Amino acid sequence: MSAPGALLEQPPVAGGGRGVLPQFLLAIVCGGYAVGAALGWGSEQAALIMGDFGLSAAGLLAAVSCFSYARTEGIRERPAWLLFSFSSLMGACGNLVWGWYEVVLRQEVPGASVADFFFLCFAPPAIVGLLVLAKRPVTRAGWVCLALDSWLIGGSLLTLSWSLALAHATETVAAGGQGSVPRAALSLAYPLLDIALVSIVLVLHFRRSPANRSAVNTAIAALALTVLSDALFTSPLLRASYESGQLLDAGWFAGSLLLAYAPWGARRLYGPDGPPPAPPRGPRPHGRPLTGSLPALTPYLAAAVCTLGILYNVVDGRRVDRVVVFTGCTVVLALVVRQGIMLLDNIALTHELAQKENHFRSLVQGSSDVIMIAAPDGVLRYVSPAAAGVYGREADELVGTELPSLIHPEDLGRVIHEVRRFLAAAPGEETATRIECRFRSGAGEWLNVESTVNRHQGGLILNSRDVTERVRLQAQLQHSAEHDPLTDLPNRALFTRRVRQALTGRRAGDRGTAVLFIDLDGFKAVNDTIGHQAGDELLVEAARRLQDSVRAGDTAARLGGDEFAALILGDGSRDHSAREHQAREIADRLRTTLSQPYRIAGTEVRVAASIGVAFADPGVTPADLMRNADLAMYRAKAGGKNRVELYAPQMQTEVLRRAEMAGRLRSAVHGGEFALLHQPVVSLATGAVTAVSAQARWRSAQGLLLTPAEFLRATDGGAEDRAAGGRRASGGPPGGAQAAQLGRRLLEEAVAQAAERYRAGHRIPVSVRVSAHGLLDRSVPPASVEALLNRHGLPSGALVIELSESDPRLAFDELERRLAALRRLGVRIALDGLGSGYAAISALRRLPVDVLKLDRGLVEGVVESARLHKITAGLLRIANDLGMPSVAEGVDLPEQVMALRAMGCTHGQGMAFSGPLDEYRLRRSLVRGTFPVPGGNPMAVLAGGSPVGRRGSHNETSVPPT
Repeated sequence: MSAPGALLEQPPVAGGGRGVLPQFLLAIVCGGYAVGAALGWGSEQAALIMGDFGLSAAGLLAAVSCFSYARTEGIRERPAWLLFSFSSLMGACGNLVWGWYEVVLRQEVPGASVADFFFLCFAPPAIVGLLVLAKRPVTRAGWVCLALDSWLIGGSLLTLSWSLALAHATETVAAGGQGSVPRAALSLAYPLLDIALVSIVLVLHFRRSPANRSAVNTAIAALALTVLSDALFTSPLLRASYESGQLLDAGWFAGSLLLAYAPWGARRLYGPDGPPPAPPRGPRPHGRPLTGSLPALTPYLAAAVCTLGILYNVVDGRRVDRVVVFTGCTVVLALVVRQGIMLLDNIALTHELAQKENHFRSLVQGSSDVIMIAAPDGVLRYVSPAAAGVYGREADELVGTELPSLIHPEDLGRVIHEVRRFLAAAPGEETATRIECRFRSGAGEWLNVESTVNRHQGGLILNSRDVTERVRLQAQLQHSAEHDPLTDLPNRALFTRRVRQALTGRRAGDRGTAVLFIDLDGFKAVNDTIGHQAGDELLVEAARRLQDSVRAGDTAARLGGDEFAALILGDGSRDHSAREHQAREIADRLRTTLSQPYRIAGTEVRVAASIGVAFADPGVTPADLMRNADLAMYRAKAGGKNRVELYAPQMQTEVLRRAEMAGRLRSAVHGGEFALLHQPVVSLATGAVTAVSAQARWRSAQGLLLTPAEFLRATDGGAEDRAAGGRRASGGPPGGAQAAQLGRRLLEEAVAQAAERYRAGHRIPVSVRVSAHGLLDRSVPPASVEALLNRHGLPSGALVIELSESDPRLAFDELERRLAALRRLGVRIALDGLGSGYAAISALRRLPVDVLKLDRGLVEGVVESARLHKITAGLLRIANDLGMPSVAEGVDLPEQVMALRAMGCTHGQGMAFSGPLDEYRLRRSLVRGTFPVPGGNPMAVLAGGSPVGRRGSHNETSVPPT
């Protein structure tokens, strides 16, 4: 089959043989009656009974059938069927009276009897019923044409009938001595009513309503058969020799049964709602069919019949009857009037059609959409001028082209399927459909075209528009929704979908498939040092390197920030060591590539890459696979960065353990399981206690007191989670809500206990360690610290805030404002961790600091390491040059005390003097007031020393030794 034929081929409409049995039974009964009538029914008495009462029974059956049908619900032609019922009842009564005379009384029927009255009442209700069924005209001219058409048919039949039989019958009645007016009128009434009925039947054949057409056609056929039988009965030849029960009665009998069957036959075939909508028509032959031309030929056929009636009289040599002349003249006059009306109507219709044609031509030619008409064979018969602007091809060039040849081959099958489905659907259910495909333009490009398709005489009307820009925009939006805007790599959503496809598609079960999570080490420093613009350029270059390094078929993606990922598809191998070797080789290549120097804004920048690898083991879900790779990546960062780490199940176990410990920590914070201890800060010159440092301890389930470092390690996994920046919810450090809440509780408890000691006479400042993140917490503004001091009655100079975790990524401007506000209250600021990195140096340079605390790592090696000794000495010189007191933390050995004092360190705290003490032991130490200083001068101790807070708002009173 050719492509055009395949495009518009319609599936065959399934038909059925429903209703064949009733029709067959109807034919059997009518045929049996005709055979019985032809054979004389076996006896004269049986012939009379069947000819009279048999016809009466058939008429009564038709009356009951039409009446019952008219009483059903949903019948729109109820008056017509009631009239048919009454007409059939009149015919049944006439036959019943005829049978009364012939069968019961055994005498001839009188020339004028009650039967004639009933028979004369048969035609008028039937004529009115047919008029009810007719398609009513909507204008006066239409009603006039209907009347004229009826008279044209009736007058012509009257002329022919009068010439052939009626005139002779009238003369015969008059010659037989029975020429009374009633007798002549009765003789003429039957044929005249039959002529009127025939006229209406013929007119309605061309003007019937489309509703329930099958029942109407059957009823018209039944009445036509009855009229034909009446016409034969009125002919002089048959009238003289007619007897009841003859073959002529079979026509009346069949007409009555056919009328009884008419309404129910259509209902049985198509159900209570009548026939379904007609299927779309297939190709029709060119030219008008004969049945469509008959209404136009009706006036001329009537005039021809009338002429034949007149010619019959002329040829027969008889004088033309006045009735024929009068009737012929009226028929000609009616024909002239009707033709005049039609002429005026045609002129008006032609003018209206020309206006509508101009209107629609303007609409079609001015429309920006392309309107095309495809013939049933798929060839374009019309294309609107808009094709030149839309398709780049002239309309005349497209006319005659096969429509499928213009559609993209990949879209043709889908278009053919949709067109076939549309043409097979009922027009009432689906009047149009929409098809989108690619259409060849004049330049040879493929345009995205959206077409609204309608039916048109077996073919198609396509209203098409170019939607290439819309499709391109949709594709761009789809790409933007699935790709990172900076690097144009797939984003997390698209990467997750491809991971899911790899685990559930044809590669499901391939254990060689792996996910790599990649984090750029040192990227934050790039943003902070040379700016975010440079950071974006670095990310773009890193994305390009990553995309160039993965294999064809693998997926590289950016998940956000400096985190990237890669999906490595396996080769189907089940060798465990081989897959690990391959994945590690790819990951090492990516790490090496990403760790190469970057040239950003004329500056060479270096970052490293930490990579975690997880494999698609059986039963793993996409979310689990990505989580495993994430855990492996954080383990790589915790192990020293710039490494590749393969996921192991124990990593998840550690996460669960840390999550459990974090939950216990939250319970401990809310349950008050933390204890507050204080460690004395001792002057290295005098041994006097100049301050106490508040330290939190967590009482574990075993009754052990865990230090902050110990319970932080237990909850956050140490450096691993600190490298993660607290982003992992399951193992985040208590630097979030729990840490903030714990910090606030410890600060309040430390202030409350210090205030009690002040009231007891121990005027010693308390030092509380607070992280920089805690100071930046907006829930703890400086005003809340002031309110806390006022509430407990502690002088502001008696509180020292130790700033810890001086991260260079912090907002130093905001931190500086917070610390300045605290200093205005009288609170002292101590910088903790001096010497732990350039972060502390940066804080010293920018932040308002009163006291410097050496990092514990420097103090531990100050005696053994000459290098640390020099570094510590340098830092202490800086503190002395700035005029700040210095505190060494973790002074546990006498040698460390002597070395630090020799370098100029002013204060120390550690096991060389005292460990952390509870409140009772602390007060005993404060009563004693001093601790022995290794290698110190006792007289100097008795003389007292300068406390940490000597530059505060008030001086501390020396406490005599105990």
